[in-house]
Amino acid sequence: MKENANLPALLFLFVLLVAWQAGAMGMDAAYILPSPTQILVRMWELRGPLLTAHLPATLLCTGIGLAISIVLGLMLAVWMDASPVAEKMLYPLIVASQTIPTTALAPLFVLWFGYTIWSKVLVTVLITFFPIAITVFDGFRSASTDMIDMLKTFGAGKREIFLKLKLPAALPYFFSAIKMAIPLSIIGAAIGEWLGAQAGLGYFSRRMMTQLDGAGVFAPIVLLSVVAMVAVAIVSWVEKKVVTWRGSL
Repeated sequence: MKENANLPALLFLFVLLVAWQAGAMGMDAAYILPSPTQILVRMWELRGPLLTAHLPATLLCTGIGLAISIVLGLMLAVWMDASPVAEKMLYPLIVASQTIPTTALAPLFVLWFGYTIWSKVLVTVLITFFPIAITVFDGFRSASTDMIDMLKTFGAGKREIFLKLKLPAALPYFFSAIKMAIPLSIIGAAIGEWLGAQAGLGYFSRRMMTQLDGAGVFAPIVLLSVVAMVAVAIVSWVEKKVVTWRGSL
């Protein structure tokens, strides 16, 4: 059964690619809608700059932004769980931060920090920290109230309750948040590069657009998707090794 678990997804993907290929061939306008085969050929032709210059720049920005988002998100989640006042103060602000159009702030970040990596990192953090903070906070709150009361009757303090009950309860939520944050961090880095950068896959895609190279525009996008899927798969593998009790439920 496990061997055939991904068969429906693969079949659906195959049907989509065939439909895409047929539609692109029927349109016959590669600068608008390149076919999957044209994109793959263009990726191979551009493999040098894509893999040696622009992909490392995007991965560096994504990695720094994701690391900052994890630290910031965890700090906010722990603080809100420990203090009802902090929850009432921070929760609305965290939600409100996601209503700000990223494309409106990104040019300001470029003005403040220039074309350095930090303008892109800020865009990444702005998009990414939200699911980590909110999801991990919900994980802390998922701890059983009865278990908390029982631990208190045994004399456990806030630290013991957090470490022995709330932290294990929030661990699956943490991995889910990371799996959500990885694609968002890549999107944030690409947006920042698109709006103002001198390297990166987002910058490369925008440059290809000015040349009306449709396959060149899609090539870095496909590469970003592959990177995101590989990263999420790695996190899922680590989750299975760490959260061992989930499979036994």
